[in-house]
Amino acid sequence: MNDTAVKTGGAMWAAVRRSVRLRILLIALLPLLIVLPLLLLTAVKSWTTRFDEVLIAKVHSELTIANQHLAGLLANRGAAIEALAASAAFQATPPAERQAFLESVRRKLGFDFLYFTTKGQGWPVISGALAGHTQSAIDIFSADDLNGISPELAARAQISLVPTKAAVATDRKGESRGMVVHAAAVAPGGALVGGVLLNRNLDFIDQMNELVYPYGSLTEGTATLFLEDVRISTNVRLFEDVRAIGTRVSAIVRGRVLDEGRIWLDRAFVVNDWYVSAYEPIVDSFGKRVGMLYVGFLEAGFADAKRRTLYQIALTFLVVVLISVPILLRWGRGIFKPLERIDGVIRAVEQGDLGARVNLAAKEDEISRVANHLDSLLDQLQEREKRLRGWADVLESRVTERTEDLEAANRQLEQTTRQLILSEKLAAIGEITAGVAHEINNPLAVIQGNFDVVRDDLGPRGDSLRTEFSLIQEQIQAIHILVTKLLRFARPEEYADAGTGHDPNVLIGETLPLVQHLLGGAKIEVTLDLQARGMVAINQTELQQVLVNLLINAIQAMPDGGTLYIATADLVAGHVQISVRDTGLGIDPEVLPRIFDPFFTTKKALGTGLGLSISKTLITRASGTIEVASVQGQGSRFEIDLPTIQG
Repeated sequence: MNDTAVKTGGAMWAAVRRSVRLRILLIALLPLLIVLPLLLLTAVKSWTTRFDEVLIAKVHSELTIANQHLAGLLANRGAAIEALAASAAFQATPPAERQAFLESVRRKLGFDFLYFTTKGQGWPVISGALAGHTQSAIDIFSADDLNGISPELAARAQISLVPTKAAVATDRKGESRGMVVHAAAVAPGGALVGGVLLNRNLDFIDQMNELVYPYGSLTEGTATLFLEDVRISTNVRLFEDVRAIGTRVSAIVRGRVLDEGRIWLDRAFVVNDWYVSAYEPIVDSFGKRVGMLYVGFLEAGFADAKRRTLYQIALTFLVVVLISVPILLRWGRGIFKPLERIDGVIRAVEQGDLGARVNLAAKEDEISRVANHLDSLLDQLQEREKRLRGWADVLESRVTERTEDLEAANRQLEQTTRQLILSEKLAAIGEITAGVAHEINNPLAVIQGNFDVVRDDLGPRGDSLRTEFSLIQEQIQAIHILVTKLLRFARPEEYADAGTGHDPNVLIGETLPLVQHLLGGAKIEVTLDLQARGMVAINQTELQQVLVNLLINAIQAMPDGGTLYIATADLVAGHVQISVRDTGLGIDPEVLPRIFDPFFTTKKALGTGLGLSISKTLITRASGTIEVASVQGQGSRFEIDLPTIQG
């Protein structure tokens, strides 16, 4: 029987090792059923730990708030005592009437006792006040101390102990001592001392609880004051309407907080239930640990939420498994069947059926690629030929692209060459212009000389021709000015005047005649608004060259007429602005960023593409700027900003 079972198991294991189907199923299901649960358990454990840490951090912050409230009470009582001691009413009260006065204000200030003393009475708080320092602290008053102040106060401090599970065993039946907020301030001739009894001080503990756990907060918690390990003021309920005053803290908490002086931040059993708790030792004015401050909230609600979350995670995992396993099995069949078909084709080929094919539909997976590759073995030569043809097409396409790039480069080179030739022509025209100007000057000088001889020879007889002589003289002078301007424009280097300032308004007036021949044939109105008073620091002829270029461009942009605005204005920081604006066609937004590029033009054969580039170079060289703004159909505006000569 055993031998049979061993043989059966061995046969099954051998079948598993031989079967790709079973191995793939194991590979697919093992991560889902083993690895994933382990990861899920690890994540859940980490989450629960973090959840508990968040609860501990929450109760720790709440303990800090309660501690601050208690510290605020101490500071407030000390400040009240100090203010009373410094008041004119107290200091004006005769010693014989002082205690009656203090009793009258005690209730108003919220003290359980208030008196004047000249002795320290063994209390560090009072000794400090007698030394000149206002102090407040938590102190423990014995029953005799309280009775000496007021029998009623001693009666209020009496608390019967309630047997409490897990507390330190004791034979005591009650607590007669009182935990007091003890404050003292220096007063003329002694010290003013006051105190507030915290035993059964429900207003104080409820106020603290409302501060730590305000209405509408996520949790409803409790706060407690302990005198040693006895609850003397709390809103923890022993029964529905009975506070747990007189119950005691567990032995483990007492040992950690009172004996070792450490803060407790953990779950703890409080009276009747488990709470997420925080305990902190209270130290009196002698430096001794005399009690504890506690805040906490019920653990049950959070524990239930944690359990619900864990149940939801487990249920979700179960649903995922129930949905995933059938899907994995279905996907597995999509792998098994193609493999079985490939195996069948190989067997058929081995038996001589060379026409057998897998014929799987094309898919983006390894098995389909293997099957398709198997089907394509007989077509390898044809496939290689197709690939060669494809490579030849790619090579031809790349050659065509390179040829087009070369042709484009040649066209750019030809355009650049034409621009250079045109630049040379412009330079030659400049030389010719200068020569013509010089040639005009010679006969002009002869005309001027002979005109002067004729006018002198005629003398008084020429008075009747005075108007004609004046017109001739004006025209000769106009020709002379025009020739001088042409020379300056053609050869600016011969008329350089660097270091001196020029009135932009005068330069504009001298430039307009140079383009008068273009303005005369167009319906263009010129409007001048010349307000600048500064002298610009730029070569006169260079600025004229820039202005001529801008004016020509503006005139050409208004083929159907329009208005040409030329304005100058003084800017702050020693600059002058020159504006040239037209109401013409405007500039295409796609072209606008390139208008200052060398050789860029939209005028085709009518432009060189150098005018604005040279203009920007001249303005930049003079430490100025030139900017353009344009709206198609509304015109363009060029603004030149130049520094002035500082005198």
